[in-house]
Amino acid sequence: MKNLWPNTEHEGGAGTVLALALGAVVMLLLLGLLLLAQAGVMASRAASAADLAAVAAADAARGLTSGEPCAVAASVAGKHDAKITSCSVAGGVVEVGTELAHPFQWGVATGRARAGPPP
Repeated sequence: MKNLWPNTEHEGGAGTVLALALGAVVMLLLLGLLLLAQAGVMASRAASAADLAAVAAADAARGLTSGEPCAVAASVAGKHDAKITSCSVAGGVVEVGTELAHPFQWGVATGRARAGPPP
């Protein structure tokens, strides 16, 4: 019987190697994209924890809720798996810094917020 594809008996599997290499590159790019997205999510969570902690601390500083402002901020941040790195109260205005550890221990995401009485 006649061969329909001439000169294919000596193929060394280059197409298979190329397909595997391309698949590996695509997988590495997807992994990089996943890590970048995870970093964005962690930064957003740290910023949200800072915002909520600052608002709660400002309410405590104004006497709307009970407690010491920085302790209230630490409690609120803790409920969002973040820890307070800085907290200052001046004239009813509270500035809070938070830190959220990356689940794979590749660094931390930070957030800062400021809250106070309405103008």
